[in-house]
Order: sequence, then structure tokens, then C-alpha cells
Amino acid sequence: MVIEEWLGKDNQLGMDIWERKYRSEGEDFEAWISRISGGNEEIARYIKEKKFLFGGRILSNRGLDQKDRKVTYSNCYVITPPKDEIEDIFECAKKLARTYSYGGGCGIDISGLAPRGARIHNAAKETSGAVSFMELYSMVTALIGQNGRRGALMISIDSSHPDVEEFINLKTDLEKVTKANISVRIHEDFMKAVKENGEYLLSFTREVTGERIEKTVQAKELFHKIALTNWDYAEPGALFWDRITGWNLLSNTKEFSYAGVNPCAEEPLPAGGSCLLGSINLSEFVQYPFTEAATFDMEGFRKCVQASVRALNEVLEEGLPLHPLQEQRESVAKWRQIGLGIMGLADALLKLGLTYGEQDAVAMCDKIGFAMADAAIATSAELAKEQGAFPACNAEEIMETPYFLANTSEKTRELVRKYGLRNSQLLTIAPTGTLSTMLGISGGIEPVYANSYQRKTESLHGTDVYYKVYTKIVDEYMKQHGITEENALPGYFVTAMMLDYHQRIDMQSIWQTHIDASISSTVNVPNSFTVEETESLYLYAWERGLKGITIYRDGCKRTGVLTTNDKKKVVAGEGLGRGEIILVTDDVVGKKRKLITGCGSLHCIALFDPHTGALLETYLSKGSTGGCNNFMVGLSRMISISARGGIDIETIVDQLNSSGSCPSYTARRVTRKDTSKGACCPMAVGNALMDMYKEMQAELAQKQDVCPKKKPEKPAKPQVVDINEADRHMYCPECGEKLVFEEGCNICKSCGWSKCL
Repeated sequence: MVIEEWLGKDNQLGMDIWERKYRSEGEDFEAWISRISGGNEEIARYIKEKKFLFGGRILSNRGLDQKDRKVTYSNCYVITPPKDEIEDIFECAKKLARTYSYGGGCGIDISGLAPRGARIHNAAKETSGAVSFMELYSMVTALIGQNGRRGALMISIDSSHPDVEEFINLKTDLEKVTKANISVRIHEDFMKAVKENGEYLLSFTREVTGERIEKTVQAKELFHKIALTNWDYAEPGALFWDRITGWNLLSNTKEFSYAGVNPCAEEPLPAGGSCLLGSINLSEFVQYPFTEAATFDMEGFRKCVQASVRALNEVLEEGLPLHPLQEQRESVAKWRQIGLGIMGLADALLKLGLTYGEQDAVAMCDKIGFAMADAAIATSAELAKEQGAFPACNAEEIMETPYFLANTSEKTRELVRKYGLRNSQLLTIAPTGTLSTMLGISGGIEPVYANSYQRKTESLHGTDVYYKVYTKIVDEYMKQHGITEENALPGYFVTAMMLDYHQRIDMQSIWQTHIDASISSTVNVPNSFTVEETESLYLYAWERGLKGITIYRDGCKRTGVLTTNDKKKVVAGEGLGRGEIILVTDDVVGKKRKLITGCGSLHCIALFDPHTGALLETYLSKGSTGGCNNFMVGLSRMISISARGGIDIETIVDQLNSSGSCPSYTARRVTRKDTSKGACCPMAVGNALMDMYKEMQAELAQKQDVCPKKKPEKPAKPQVVDINEADRHMYCPECGEKLVFEEGCNICKSCGWSKCL
């Protein structure tokens, strides 16, 4: 088999993803299959049938240790939470750096750090608080590269910590802790106080001094603050901690405790814990799709679950010596967590003719979920018979957990009673953004985001041409039924924005019933969604037994996600021929900014068209302590020629903002806190240019209001359209297209880039 046969000869996007992310040093498809399967012919067959795929780290890294590469097979880790002492706080940063260098994402919880104002016996007299150290951990995440990408980080804090309000407010400043997701651990007593409109005690006792810091808040007000900040900035997320600790195979095991969650929150893990990921494609188990005879192959699915659990255990064993830290090697050997999940759920439901979120679809998911849990637990018990149970296994304790009792048949219970389990954690639903995009299916348990997308290509004349691309499952149905317009699709082709949000929660709830870890998933809501609706949805998610929830409002201040309207960006310099540039006359308007960067000061002068406000030229010069002058000259010339060649300022600034992070810039931001907005010199320049451009546009608008006059003839200069502030997006750092936010992760539907590999 060759890659074109596996992915489809028309699936160029999928082949590009495979080539860039998973193929190693020119290997062909069969060599790749052999490497990632580790010689397991059964799992190789399931991969070829597109019924199963390992997580991205395994697809990229398995076998590369034989070539002296320091890599891990695990997507995620939870670092031992830092103790309330300066040495351990920085030791935690060291552990983050080492783990990132091997390719793993991390989660840390800072609930054990003293709150702001606690007494300490050194020069400071009192601590700056738990939240103050988050910038350190974010900086480490920014600095350590992972094959052209950056590490991923989740920072959490307990809802009872006195610094929780500062934690919630932190990321309302878009320049702070830019390299971490944040979540609040919310407890049952807090949620009950919210419902009863009661008070809630925030408290912390320092072990070293015995000092107890307390603060009483109104639970409902704190809950509203969480909802409001999420509505406005897409963070913090909510972790319903008692549900996390109470619904799993180890909820009765006293020596076990979760230390935190991974960056996308689908993996609660103990200190040093890690998880190997793999996902089953439900879409491939639908027989006779799009017909009245469509059925789900439950028996075939169970066999795939069995093979997948065995394959993930093989990878776990093989990868034990490859974890970056000793605490990770010890934790993985003791608890043996794996994370088998699903993808392609929305596609499967469409093939079955079921409407995502409706009662019959939920009932089908209930059956599939139980079969998955029962088969996974039974297989782990059989592996325990063959190879021994995980070292800390206590079968009696496991069998009395509510999760086990709800997800096993009598036959499976007998196996566990006899042999115990090989794994303490088995199932999770992780982000499959890149994998599902490669295969052309829906990710995780997400609904189809949109039936079609706008994609862009460049014509022979150098202009952007937009065309409509149908989601693969939609395209398949339309071709099979001779439909040419998507408005002719049957009613069960619902998308994320069509769903009732309670149905979306109900779907996640039924899957959480059968998943012993957690689920990375996002409820996408429109810009018009209110704070009160956000608050209500959080409450409903808790009532329905979710372990966590992410709500993402289109167009929120942390920038929105891909919208599906057909608005096209007006390109500056429209009408210019390819290779033509604009001559700059003397009647320009100049503006100036002084920037503080990692190296010192930098002066930025921008010249604008007096009629349209278009950027025409830029001059950069360093101060006495600035950076490389030749770099400044070169950058300013490239910005100028781009602007005069008809490229709009938004595109120029977007490219500058994709430059990455500078270590000296980051260090100065942390130590002196006086740097200009950005993470490196090009970013700072871009932000300054946009600031001056907006100022120029405002002056032109004010001048027009004060002294209206007949519009002049259209000048032979770039046309610049005012920014529509309601249309905020995040753009792909690889191809520049808009991103979708799914499963708690930014995903590009155009090139397949994903923040969560």
C-alpha cells in the first residue's frame, strides 16, 4: 500500500500532514506502518483500515530512539506540584524544561503555593503569591522548542485558594502567561454554595510557619466571575474536581491521588504521571452507511478495542526508559496509565442517519461507550493474567468503585476478580485535531463544525482565490445522492452552531459515564451568547456529571475561532500588477514610537498615506542599547516594500506576530517588566505599526466628521479597509488561515496544523 491509496489521491491535505508531522526521513508508507506498529500485524491492519491510530507522539517518535533521538511516546505529563519553597518552585521549572525538550506537554497545579501576603522570613518579608510564579512557567514553555513548535502547559488552582480571584483575572491581560491554559479546580461544596447563594471560605495554611490565611467570599459572585472571564477571554476552564476523583478505577485506592491535568484537561494524572494515546475511528465501523440498513458493527468494534489496548501496552513497555524524568519513569511503571479514545463520532452518527444530540444518538453512544469500557477492562484483565497486574493493583478496591460497577459485564468482573488489571487507567477522549484532519473525519466527540469551509489558493496572477470545500462526510453524501447544494442535505446534518447547547452537554455527559479519565471537548457558542447563558451552561455541565468544560464564544477578546461566513478580506493595493510597487511622495503623515525590547530601545517611524491612511514605509533604528542595526534596516525595508507592493497592514503584522519568542525579550519581561507588547522585536514592531495605523484611521475619521467634503478621485495607492472589531480570529502560524477551536485545541482546517499534536 502507498500513502495515496491509504488517504485517497485527492486528499492532498492529509498527505501533507503525514509528510510533515509523522513520516521520518523519507520512509515510505509500508516502512512507516512497520515502525509505528512495532511489528504488531493486527494493529498494523487496523491502521491500514483507518480504524485506529496511535497518538501523534507515537506516530512521530516510535522507534526513533534507535537513532539516538531523545524523544518520548507520551503526549502529556503532570509534573509533581511545586512545594511552598523557592527551591522547589524553580525545580518545577527545570522539570518542565526537560519534559518539553523530549516532546511532552505538561500540567502543574499551584494550589500548594502560599497566597499573596503570606509572611516569609527573607528580604521580601511577604510572598508575592502563587499566581506570581505562573509567568516563570509560561516563560519556560515559550523557550523550549519541540521540532519547530512550543511546549503546551496547563496551570490549575483550587477553588478554595485565597489567590483564586487573582488567578481568574490573570489572563484578562493578554500579555501575561501567554503560553499556558488555566483552569480552576471546582469542588462540590463550592457548587452547592453557588446554588444556595451562600458564602464560601478561601483558606490556606503554611506548613512552615503554621500561618493560616482565610477569606470569605460569596460563592455566587465568584462563580459569576469565572463565567464572565471565560465569556470574555475563553479562560479559565472549569475542572469539576470531585467528579474527577470519584469516577475512575482508583477512587477507592487511598494511596492514589491526582496531582493535576494535562494541557487539554482530558488526562487527570498522579504526580509524574503520563499517558499514551490512541483513538478508534467510529466512522469505519458503520456498515451500509447512508441507507436504511445502516448498522454499527459492535462486535468488530470490541475486537478493535481489545487490539488497541494490547498495542498501547506494548508501546508503554517499550517507552518506559524514554521518559525524561525519573519521577515519570517510576509513576508510569507503578500505575501504567493508557488513554484509548475515539474520533469520527459525528461521521458515524451521520452514516447511521442519527442527529447529533438527539435521544436516539445519545442512546447509540451509550451502547458504544459501554462496549468500549467493558472490552478495555476485560482486555486489561487478560493482560494481567499473562504479564501481571500493575504494581499497585488492588482488585477488590477496583471492583467496588462506582465507575467499574457501571461499566462491566459479569464476565469481565470475573476476569478482574481473578487476575486484577494491567492498567489503572484505560480510556480518555483526547484532541485528535491533526489525526482527524489527516483522515478527513470529525475529531473526538465533537459535532461537525461546519458543512463547508472557505479555502484560499493563489492564482497565476498572484491574487487570492477563495473556493468552497465541503467537509468530507458531507461531500460523500452529496455525491452518493446526487446533491449539488448543501441546503438539500437532510435535517440530521447538524453542525456545532446549530445544536442546542444542552444537547451538546448531554452528549459529553453520556460519554463521560463510560470514560474513566476525562474528555477534551469544546462547546462552541456564538458571539451573541450572554454571560448569564455561559453561567447557566457551567451549572448544567456540573449537574450532568461532566469532569470539566470548555466554552468558547466566537469573537471573544482572546480572539475568536473560524467563522463560516463568506466575507472576503479586501487586499490593499488592489489593481496593482504583479511586481508593481507604489512610489511614495512627500505628502505623507509620519508617526513614531519608542519600543523597549530584550536588547534595549528601538525607534519605529511609520509613514502613512494622507488620504487612505495606508502604511507606506517604515524606518527602524536602534537606541544606544538596542539590537543589531543591520537587522533593523533589513526588516524595515522588507516591511516597506511589502506595504508599497499592495500587501495590507493586517497581513504584514500577522506575519511579524508569527516570529516566535526571543529568550532575551522574555527574560526582560519577567525581570524588569518594561518591554513593549510582543515576544520579540518583530512582534513589537508589528504591534506598534498596528497601533499607529489605528491612530491614523481615527484621525482621518475625525477629520471627515469635522470637515466633510466631496470624496477625492481614487488615488493610485493601497486601499485599506477599516478593521471590523467584531470579526476577531486566530490564524494558523503555518499557512495563515483561520483556526477552529475544537476539543480544547486550536486546529487549522486548511493545512492541518494543531496546537495539540
